[in-house]
Amino acid sequence: MAKVLGVGGVFYKAENPKAVRDWYARVLGFEIHDWGGAMFEHPRSTSTTWSPFAADTQYFAPSTAPFMINFIVDDMDGVLAKAAAEGVEPVGRQDEDGMGRFAWLMDPAGVKIELWEPLKGDSET
Repeated sequence: MAKVLGVGGVFYKAENPKAVRDWYARVLGFEIHDWGGAMFEHPRSTSTTWSPFAADTQYFAPSTAPFMINFIVDDMDGVLAKAAAEGVEPVGRQDEDGMGRFAWLMDPAGVKIELWEPLKGDSET
């Protein structure tokens, strides 16, 4: 059966793509390749989510972008410490029973970034 297997990438426009790439490298530790992007091996410990939201959702606020990007992290405290060292503070944090830990940052293009540290053990394959 022909079907989609998951999200293959995230692509969006930015006024200053180099500044955005540099920010992701400094703040979140992305390894930016010569072609201008980063690639990740799937951690095989969780799933990729696709979910449309209502047009009037406030979940993406304070961003005005019509989308948000979720990244799986292995160490929320470590990632947030790295971000703080670069002067980037989360716009929110939440631990959710049955799901894991969440935090949100704003990138320099005004896109809200959701960081997710899944619960250990519950979602491993």
